[in-house]
Amino acid sequence: MIKKATLFLLAGFTLSQPAFATNGYQLTGIGAYQKSLGGAVTAKPGSAMTAITNPAGIARIGKRADFSLEMFMPERFVDFTASGGEKNDSAAEQYGVPALGWTAPIDDGSEIYFGGGIYGTSGLGTDYPLTQFSPEQVGTAPGLFFEGYSAIQFWQMAPTIAWNENKDLSFGVSLNIDYQSVSFKQAFHMDGDGTGTADGVADNGTLVNFDLSRTAQAFGFGLSLGVIYDVTDELSVGASYKSKQDFSDLEFQLAHGDIADISGQNQLPITGCAGGVCPAGKYTLELDFPAMYSVGAAYKLNKMVHLSFDVKRIEWSKTLKRLDINGPNGELISLNANWDDQTVLALGVEFTLNPRFKLRLGYNQADAPFDASSTDTNYILPAVTETHFAFGGDYRLGKYWELGFHGSKAADETLTSPNTGAKIGLGITTLGINLGYLF
Repeated sequence: MIKKATLFLLAGFTLSQPAFATNGYQLTGIGAYQKSLGGAVTAKPGSAMTAITNPAGIARIGKRADFSLEMFMPERFVDFTASGGEKNDSAAEQYGVPALGWTAPIDDGSEIYFGGGIYGTSGLGTDYPLTQFSPEQVGTAPGLFFEGYSAIQFWQMAPTIAWNENKDLSFGVSLNIDYQSVSFKQAFHMDGDGTGTADGVADNGTLVNFDLSRTAQAFGFGLSLGVIYDVTDELSVGASYKSKQDFSDLEFQLAHGDIADISGQNQLPITGCAGGVCPAGKYTLELDFPAMYSVGAAYKLNKMVHLSFDVKRIEWSKTLKRLDINGPNGELISLNANWDDQTVLALGVEFTLNPRFKLRLGYNQADAPFDASSTDTNYILPAVTETHFAFGGDYRLGKYWELGFHGSKAADETLTSPNTGAKIGLGITTLGINLGYLF
């Protein structure tokens, strides 16, 4: 039974801010403007958050600053009822995601713009209570209980230079300065005395222990390039490339047994830990953020309706196929997350109702980065949402101020393990506002 559980489920720990909404764990858009269009903004920049998605847009949106706050409300669960266990929801249900950006020409009349900002771009978080995985099988196996927690934050700064080569062609480049904070824990506990609760049998009841709950931080760097070209007065096309974000190693100070497989069945891929119990010391994990590519088009159907469309590619397989944790004496723990690359389709429609008021609709779709066969390695990262619907708009309050808003809903999705029958699920609702200042 333990073997079926694939107990190194930590592979689900793919990072950054508590479980954001999401293509994998990358937000579908940054700020109210981008979210309301479903992320279809490569050729249609409209806020200073474009420094993150297509830096060429910094030269297209004029002189402005944007202040955005999103309320992110995920609903996540693990369900072990197929093996006679329980279903439980994650306790963490609300997160705030801020973003700040600005842009302006370097001089009056200049076609060279400088901008950037600081942005919450992606993340994850779960907090599951002790949940029965399977009941006791008298004379055969003890009852098992699951415990899972993750809290990961990912921030990016993006100082950007962009310029208008001519009236139709714009280029941009940004330096990505990244920060991530990571803590997580996953363990199985045993009901050794048959009372129906986890107890102190077998090393405090822990059959498999993976405790990295002491928060680790790391800084990283990358580069983004972008271009926008006006084919006609009605049609614009754009493309952007964000390199892999290379991070320094995350460092965790662990106690003896914080990483352990004492089930006697060698469930964790551990090398160099006597008896499956790893010693105290400093452990390191390299966790980079994947490269992303996007191409897009924007078309003015008429004076009132503006369409936009994006295709994006996120190379999750380069960073989350396998995670290796290295110990102080050459210990190696390999976690197979089995994430694949992801293709994202985004569609946005903007309606200009009058010179002050615009409304938007957005759609975003991407297959989950892992399939049902990897359910058991992603309990604490149920990043299974695939279809997002969004709406929003903005209203010009006067000459300088603009108030924007958005709401989005990711349809509830569930994956079921073909090995254990365990299920993971995620549904997401977001609401956000943006205050823009045009100067």
